[in-house]
Amino acid sequence: MTNPRFQILLAQHYGMCFGVRDALTEAERVASRRPATILGELVHNEAVRERLSKAGALEGQLEGESASTADVIVTAHGASDRDRRRWKNAGYRVTDTTCPLVRKAHVVLARLVLEGCTPVVIGKRGHVEVRGLTGDFPGAHVVLNEPEVEALPFSRRFGVVAQTTQPIDRVEDVLEKIRRRHPDAEVVFKDTVCHPTKARQKALETLCQEVDFVLVVGGHNSNNSRQLVEKARRNGCRSERVTRSGEIRAEWFSDTRVVGVTAGTSTLEESVEEIVVHLESLGGRRKVLPRPNAAAAFSGKKLAV
Repeated sequence: MTNPRFQILLAQHYGMCFGVRDALTEAERVASRRPATILGELVHNEAVRERLSKAGALEGQLEGESASTADVIVTAHGASDRDRRRWKNAGYRVTDTTCPLVRKAHVVLARLVLEGCTPVVIGKRGHVEVRGLTGDFPGAHVVLNEPEVEALPFSRRFGVVAQTTQPIDRVEDVLEKIRRRHPDAEVVFKDTVCHPTKARQKALETLCQEVDFVLVVGGHNSNNSRQLVEKARRNGCRSERVTRSGEIRAEWFSDTRVVGVTAGTSTLEESVEEIVVHLESLGGRRKVLPRPNAAAAFSGKKLAV
């Protein structure tokens, strides 16, 4: 192709993080050996769900009372200690694939509570990770917007952590709102936003300086994928989210010079490649740049808390 309609530029950091990769590997290992039920969505990604289904894994609910298999799997989003104990006490064999960075957030929040802080989680109310974080602390508060901050009752000392996939700039904005709402309180904040999320958000900012349109590859229930779309739009780029190539509409690129591609932390590499190949079939040409391997810096085995 000598005269491409548009260039395709991939973000420097995108796609599946080490926590999701390890969770998927472990879930497939267990399911390949014996029948197993995943207590929810391992991660919020349709392609991963299909892959696990082919491996023989069944789906259940963390809040449920029973499973049809003797083995159950806690998802990468984590769970409260109360829920883990409930399944173990009911006689199930529990495999825990909680992301190490989510586990770190649990440890940090528990420590803040032990220090006498009122627990606060900056995150999306009802999200499975947030439910896990607050599940052991009935008095915990979840805030993400001004009305939720306004409803936060007074405490002399707040202990604040964040859902690991929240954009750090949003977390800092909510944190400032808490401090303005309660100027006489001590607000102890521990940054639990994960590095892969920060890296993908930062890479997106750089990408937006080079492109006209940002295509985010990610699950429709994926919080961090949705945040990438919203951030791209705030940075002045048109942006859409897709899970597979069939969702792409050619008219999106009718007046586009450069299409940027990024992906959420639960997106498979093959899903990104499928999207890029489809863009090439529409007249795009990929611009190949060196891509740092951010995941290599994290083994997920040793984490300071």
